[in-house]
Amino acid sequence: MALLWVFGAVMVCFYQVTSETVSFIKSPMSQTTVSGRSAGLHCEVVGFPLPEVQWWYVEEEEPEETITQLFDGARMDRVQIHTTYNTHAASTIRILNVTLNDSGTYECRASNDPERNALRKTLKVKWIRSQANIFVFEQPNILTEPKEANITTEVLSCNFTEPQTPIKGHHWTRNGNVIEETRSTSTVGFTQYKVDKTDIKFGGAFSCVFIAATEFNESIKLSVVPHVVAPKHNEHVTENDKAVLMCESSTYPPIDKWRWSFTDDSKNKKDITEDEKYIIKIEPNKTTLYINNPASNMDSGSYTCHGSNDMGEFSDDITLRVRSRLAALWPFLGIVVEVIVLVTIIFIFEKRRKPEDLGDVIKNTCWIGVVSLMK
Repeated sequence: MALLWVFGAVMVCFYQVTSETVSFIKSPMSQTTVSGRSAGLHCEVVGFPLPEVQWWYVEEEEPEETITQLFDGARMDRVQIHTTYNTHAASTIRILNVTLNDSGTYECRASNDPERNALRKTLKVKWIRSQANIFVFEQPNILTEPKEANITTEVLSCNFTEPQTPIKGHHWTRNGNVIEETRSTSTVGFTQYKVDKTDIKFGGAFSCVFIAATEFNESIKLSVVPHVVAPKHNEHVTENDKAVLMCESSTYPPIDKWRWSFTDDSKNKKDITEDEKYIIKIEPNKTTLYINNPASNMDSGSYTCHGSNDMGEFSDDITLRVRSRLAALWPFLGIVVEVIVLVTIIFIFEKRRKPEDLGDVIKNTCWIGVVSLMK
């Protein structure tokens, strides 16, 4: 009996030691965002046994603070919580479409105490905690000029009126990519960007980005007629193999409709639709036409890819030549015919010679034939 008491005491001590090893290896970091966007916090915890992780929302300040546990799907399904338990515990909370009411203190809690969820126990004793704040600002008033741009537009401008926090700099982006030469540390709430010829040709979604407590931005869309181009304008394929033709476009707005047409050597034109022979693959900025078992006399000609968006339509041509499988034999057959003709001529001119010279004629003729074949 004494041994059982000793064993039990040792196990209790062992559990107490291990349960006290729960600690954060990554604490949540405070975040600043703008209403309408999303905000997220992340924490990671180690311990043995593996600790449970929970998220709580803290309102007001001590001693009048109120604490609310957050679950996946809370706040009208705007709260998303993803937690994994492997060698350690990791948890992420994300709040979608944030509002000013989502500002506040969020707490990541962890514990491996078996009585951690017992309501009669003091909560702060059983859990370790790490807090971070989410600050939500109202959407700023950034005036853009022009509202919508086109191919005649030369200059884009933004005016950030009444910023809530000091401006630390600004830059421009095109389709989400920073235009490096526009980076500035100016604290003025006004910026301009001169559209270059490439941008006018391809268009894009431009954004002025002001850096303050967070990044505030506003977009100006430069819409143009789609620019469609075929990387290769001439393609060759052997009869009964598969032909692959491709067209690309990088204009804005993106192509919303692709189609293909075919013009044969007799200038007869037809639209191509998918069937056993033709397969059309469409991607956001690319279309590919696959032609199965092409025939030299039927499928050689000009293939045209057409791309259209709200601004209009553009196209490009690809010339396809289908080679016969016997095409590689024609040079060899030409040499054989040449040898036969040459041998025939020699025999005609030499047939009147003396019989004793006939052997030399045959030898010379064979030698000439061999030399011709070697060529």
